[in-house]
Amino acid sequence: MPPPPVPSPPPEGLPRGPWRAAVAHHFAVRHCGLARRADLLGAGFTKAELEADLDAGRLITVGPNTIAVPTAAVPHWLGYGKKYDGHHLPLGVTGMAKDGRRARQLKATALMAPPRKAGPATVDTAFAPFWWAVWESGTRAALDGASALIAEGMSGFVLDHIEISVPLGARIHPHPGVRITQRRVLGPLRPGLPRVEPATATVRAAQLAVSDRQAALLICLPVQQRIVRAEDLLARWTTVRRSPRRSFLDAVIKDVCDGAHSLGELDFARFCRERGLPEPVRQQLRRGPKGRIYLDVAFECGLVVEIDGVQHSLGLAPVDDALRANAVTLQNRRVLRIPVLGLRLDPGAFLDQVAHGIRLMTRG
Repeated sequence: MPPPPVPSPPPEGLPRGPWRAAVAHHFAVRHCGLARRADLLGAGFTKAELEADLDAGRLITVGPNTIAVPTAAVPHWLGYGKKYDGHHLPLGVTGMAKDGRRARQLKATALMAPPRKAGPATVDTAFAPFWWAVWESGTRAALDGASALIAEGMSGFVLDHIEISVPLGARIHPHPGVRITQRRVLGPLRPGLPRVEPATATVRAAQLAVSDRQAALLICLPVQQRIVRAEDLLARWTTVRRSPRRSFLDAVIKDVCDGAHSLGELDFARFCRERGLPEPVRQQLRRGPKGRIYLDVAFECGLVVEIDGVQHSLGLAPVDDALRANAVTLQNRRVLRIPVLGLRLDPGAFLDQVAHGIRLMTRG
């Protein structure tokens, strides 16, 4: 459904104030309580009218390109005044200190004030800082990485900055709390709030992660929440030629996107040999009910290890897992459960548990 048209200017001689308010609200509804200065002027505002509305407090400047519409929303920005000083950044209640220091946390659910009634529509201001960052960071800027995924609907991750990408050679405007990257190829953008498409955003989020653990999380969340299709992510990854932590990301993306192939190639016996543990007497890839895939490993002492694919936590899979583990336990056997990502991130801790289990079963 196409967006409603911008209200037309009134006939000459009629008051223009109500029309200007309607135009400002029109853009505020579409942009989380914000409007671009260029859009207001393009809709028919004169420079004098825009300055008059700013002087009267009907509109508020929150950046060289960005206007806040207080009657629509954004109550926490009312203290910024008419002029933008380049330091007071409107990144939300928890986002940015007033002296412009770097934000500690920008929570996806608390980036801005809650929605507030304004005329005929309710304005959701949750993503207002994203619009602000895109408009104020540079030419043809777009959200990227984890920021793009959150704008797409991902939950369960806390931002410590907003990630922006611009084409190589574009003019950029750095701001605290915003990281800007120039790229030779930006990639396809989603409509609406400018953002990189999910498969590319997922790969870049993992590449920019501060740790392997965070990288794995940023691969799992969008796939499990159906922000990105597994086949699209796998196809996008095959086009990447160079990447930080490439071997780790290659393993994790295959774990998440192609569980059967990943687990089938996982040589758990090699892990055991490297730790000086006895080799398992059975290592078999199994498919359980409702699509569950796991690697069934057994040791001569009776210890059973089940290595779960990433999909084991989806839907009702944990119920089936519990029934199977209980059935094995009732046969006087111990069962250890290891997620495949656990072996990628912290193999030593899980192999310590395997060694402890073997000792207990051998003594028993």
